[in-house]
Amino acid sequence: MEISVKRTMGFLKQYAIYAVLVVLVLCIAIKDPRFISFDTFRDILVQSSTRVIIALGACFAILTAGADLSAGRVVGFAAVISASMLQASTYTAKFYPGLGQIPMLVPIIAGVLAGALIGLLNGFIVSKFDVPPFIATLGTMVIVYGANSLYFDRAPNHSQPIGGLRADFSTLGTGSLLHVPYVIIIAVIVIGVIYVVLNKTKLGKDVYAIGGNREAATVSGINVTRCLLLIYVIAGTLYGIAGVLEAARTGGATNNYGLGYELDAIAACVVGGWSVSGGVGTVPGIVAGVLIFSVINYGLTFVEVNPNWQQIIKGAIIVSAVAVDIRKYLRKR
Repeated sequence: MEISVKRTMGFLKQYAIYAVLVVLVLCIAIKDPRFISFDTFRDILVQSSTRVIIALGACFAILTAGADLSAGRVVGFAAVISASMLQASTYTAKFYPGLGQIPMLVPIIAGVLAGALIGLLNGFIVSKFDVPPFIATLGTMVIVYGANSLYFDRAPNHSQPIGGLRADFSTLGTGSLLHVPYVIIIAVIVIGVIYVVLNKTKLGKDVYAIGGNREAATVSGINVTRCLLLIYVIAGTLYGIAGVLEAARTGGATNNYGLGYELDAIAACVVGGWSVSGGVGTVPGIVAGVLIFSVINYGLTFVEVNPNWQQIIKGAIIVSAVAVDIRKYLRKR
């Protein structure tokens, strides 16, 4: 009997996050049955697609007992870079008036590469100078926003929202294949790749080891500096991908794109079971965490709950998740 109870409790702890997600959907559906529809779920998944990519980037810092605060601003920078070079030739207020129609892949690579380079900077500061990730990425967050604002303010744009994007680029964010939006397909591919990296590669095992005990990982022969550089480059690359997709999905970009996205990403990881102490977390947990916040945002708006209450609910969920995680960490000690 006692073994059965322990198994039941273990099962509930392991899958509690998914139970919370189901309960949220059911509660909203009871309030308004129209919530249960294909269109609603598709919209939630589309909104979650870029957010889950950002969260998958942020998880690497969390896994090593850190936090990446630069994520949102990197997303915005990548969005502005790609959008600025992908405006239709007939658009009157072009960012680059003399720029012809270049291959779509070039600006996309430019946006993603910008994210990767910022990630490299983060990794260099954290690994070479041993600056706490929170402080290092706080500094790069401010630097990136300033650089993005300067770029966004250049003549002849002068800080005007970038619009009039080319149809082929917008299709990347709004089009679909066999009724499945491209952004969802891309998000699923990214989820699969990061799952493999974290669970099936030496890098993934090393990162978990560093998060569990950095000193022990160093003694065991793991190149901590190299691992930190790699994971921040991966994170920056994912932010770049998310920024490009956000620009394509929304049909434009400004220097304020991505504001607060890093907080949502960190919150999704924590709610999804990633320990702030490092060394613990699963990719499915991140997906569930992102979906929970997407359901809260979309669902509560759907049933006309005051947006201020939505913030209170989100904050309560985040604090509760961190409190539970810290209690588990203290019990292990």
